[in-house]
Amino acid sequence: MCGIVGILGQHEVAPLILDALRRLEYRGYDSAGIATVNEGRLDRRRATGKLWALSDLLVQDPIRGHVGIGHTRWATHGAPTEANAHPHRSGPVAVVHNGIIENFRELRAELEADGVTFDTDTDTEAVAHLAARELRGGRTPVEAAQETLARLDGAFALLFLFEGEEDLLVAARRGSPLALGHGEGEMFVGSDAVALAPLARELTYLEEGDWAVVRRDSVQLFDEANAPVERPRTIVAAANAYADKGVHKHFMAKEIHEQPTVMSYALSQYTAADRAAVALPGIAVDFTGFDRVVMVACGTAHLACHVAKYWFEQLARIPVEIEVASEFRYREPPVAPRTLAIFVSQSGETADTLAALRYMRGRAAAIAAVVNVLESSIARESDLVFPIHAGVEVGVASTKAFTCQLTVLAALAILAARQNGRIDAAREAELVSALESVPAAMAQVLAHEEVYGPLCWELSKASDVLFLGRGAMYPLALEGALKLKEISYIHAEGYASGELKHGPIALIDETVPVIVLAPSDALFDKTVSNMQEVMARGGRILLVTDQAGLSRASEGLWQSLRLPPVDPFVAPILYAVPAQLLAYHTAVTKGTDVDQPRNLAKSVTVE
Repeated sequence: MCGIVGILGQHEVAPLILDALRRLEYRGYDSAGIATVNEGRLDRRRATGKLWALSDLLVQDPIRGHVGIGHTRWATHGAPTEANAHPHRSGPVAVVHNGIIENFRELRAELEADGVTFDTDTDTEAVAHLAARELRGGRTPVEAAQETLARLDGAFALLFLFEGEEDLLVAARRGSPLALGHGEGEMFVGSDAVALAPLARELTYLEEGDWAVVRRDSVQLFDEANAPVERPRTIVAAANAYADKGVHKHFMAKEIHEQPTVMSYALSQYTAADRAAVALPGIAVDFTGFDRVVMVACGTAHLACHVAKYWFEQLARIPVEIEVASEFRYREPPVAPRTLAIFVSQSGETADTLAALRYMRGRAAAIAAVVNVLESSIARESDLVFPIHAGVEVGVASTKAFTCQLTVLAALAILAARQNGRIDAAREAELVSALESVPAAMAQVLAHEEVYGPLCWELSKASDVLFLGRGAMYPLALEGALKLKEISYIHAEGYASGELKHGPIALIDETVPVIVLAPSDALFDKTVSNMQEVMARGGRILLVTDQAGLSRASEGLWQSLRLPPVDPFVAPILYAVPAQLLAYHTAVTKGTDVDQPRNLAKSVTVE
C-alpha cells in the first residue's frame, strides 16, 4: 500500500527520497509528496498521479534540506487529490502514514471543538493536528509524538518531521511494517527493504507497537509500553538491493520469465541432494501431530491454498480448510487443538492475514508461514517459516510468487503424505521428479510466447470472459480470471466446470470467450462434455491442454494452446503460466498499466 521514506542525511535528501519512492511504486499509489526541514524551516511538495508529476514539480519548485520524509499514497480516506496527498502538515509538524486511524472521527470532532480547521478528507490529518496541539501545550517534539501515538487506534506506520529539528525523525509502527536503515552518520526509515537497500546495508525492523527516536548518530527504541528496547540488526539481502526490467517491457513480463529459474531454486531448497525426496533443512515439522490443516490467505495466495487443499487431502489424507483472511478474523471460528495453521502471503505483511495469525496464536497446535520475505511480520510471528525463494516481485499481479507458493505447498503435501504413511519412498520419488520437470516445461511454454499476441488481440475485444477447470484446475480457473480482470480490466469469472449448468451457462453466447484449462487427466472427458454444452450455445472455446487433450477434443474449438505433458499432480503449477500470459498480452494490447493496475496495491497493509 502506501510507501514511506525518511532520511537524515549528509546531503540534499529530496533526490534520494524521490529515488527511494520509485522503488516503492510497486506497492500501488495515486499521489506522492515530500517534506523537508532546511535552515529550520519546514517545507513540502505534493502532486497527484505518478511520481513523474512530483519529479516535475521539484524541478520547477525545488525543496532543500538534509532531513526529510516522503510518501506514495494509496487512497483510503478521501479521493486522490493534492489536498489529500501526504505529507500532511499542521503548523510545525509534518506526518506521513500508512494504515488506517480507526478513531479519527472522534479525534477530528475533539480537535474541531478546540478550534482546529481541517483541510483534507483523510484520517492522517488528525495525527498532525494532535502533535501540533501537544507542541502548543509545551511538549517537546519527542513528547508530542509520544502523546499523539497514545491517542491512536488502528493499524499504522507513522513518521513525524518537526520544524526546527534538523536531526530528528520519530517513527512508529503498529500493524504496518517499518524498518530503520543504518548508515555512516546517516539514518533511513522505510516501508520495506526494497526502498532502503541501496542506502543502508543493515536494517532494524520495528516490532509491533515499537516507536523510535531517530537521529543521525543514534536510535532510541521503545516498545508499546514506552520501555526502552533493543532490536536486532539484519543485513540487507543482495536480492533486495536492485530490481529492474532487464530486456522486458514490464516487471510482470520479467517475473513471468523468471519462473523456471526461481522454481528450480525453490525446489533445491526443499528436496534432498539426490532429488528423490522432500527435505527441509533446518525446519522441523511433523505432520503426524496434526489432525487438520487450516490455510489462511488473501487474493492469489488464497487461490494457491485452494490448489494445496487438493494435494493435502488426496495425498496425505489430512482434512484442509481454506479461509479468506478478511472473513476468518471476524468469524472467530473454534479451532481444534491438533490443528496446523498455515498463513500464505508474498509480502508477509498482509494486514488481514496477520490479524488472522494473531487470532490463531494459542489456539492452533502450530503456526506456519509460507512467505517471500523472511523479515516480515508474519514470518517473525510464526513457529515455522517456509520461504518461497521467489526473489523481489514488483508487478502488482503476482506471478512467480504464486508458482513458488505452489511449489512449496506441493513439497509440504508430499512430506505430510510420507510422514503419515500414505505414500512410500518410490511414490515420493515420482512426485518429486514430477515437480523437477516443471521448470523445463515452463521454459517450453515461454519459448512459444509469440502465439499469445494474435490470440489476445481477439480476447481484448471481449467484455466478459469465463474460465473453467475441474479438480485442482478449478482454482487455476479462478486465478486466470483474477489475473485477467486485475490488469486488463475485462470482467472475468472462474468456475468449476461441473457448475456451468447450474447458472453460469446463462451467460454464454458468441461474444463470451470461455477459456478451459484441462490437462488430459482422469477428469478430462467430463470437461469435454462441459465444452460441448458451451459450443452448443454458440460459445467460443479456448482450450488449454496438452497434445493428448487436443487429439481428443480439437473439433469445434475457437482457439487452442498446446502445453507440454506433465504429471497431473503438477499441472496446476504449469498451467499458471498460460493464464498469466493471456492476461499479460491482453493488457498490453489494451494499453493498460500492467505493473501498477488502477486501484490496486502490491502489499495490502490495511483492511
